Amino acid sequence: MITTLLDIVHIAVCAFLMLVVLLQQGKGGGMGAAFGGGATQQVFGGRGAGNILTRATAICAGIFMLTSVSLAWVSSSGDRELKARVIETQRKGKGNEGTKVKPAKPKPSAVPADSAAPGTGSP
Repeated sequence: MITTLLDIVHIAVCAFLMLVVLLQQGKGGGMGAAFGGGATQQVFGGRGAGNILTRATAICAGIFMLTSVSLAWVSSSGDRELKARVIETQRKGKGNEGTKVKPAKPKPSAVPADSAAPGTGSP
């Protein structure tokens, strides 16, 4: 549930951050001029839109970074739980049944152990 909520917030902040960055007026005018940069100057004043957009960018960037780190931490928590379970089962000695190696049977020798070496004179 927390992952779904973080995903939704992360995607919404990402889309809003892209919009805010594209609306900012750069040195060359940028996309802000194409989408009515003159209208924002009338509404917010000469530098008012720049300050609001700059603050919105900083806030969105901070939220984006926090959700990114949170999502990474939540996704790795499953790995930590799995690792802890594997270590616990190894300490108890369980879970290794399939990895035990059976001892190898000795190969029968060509010469039986009872008979003496040929040429010793035994009857």
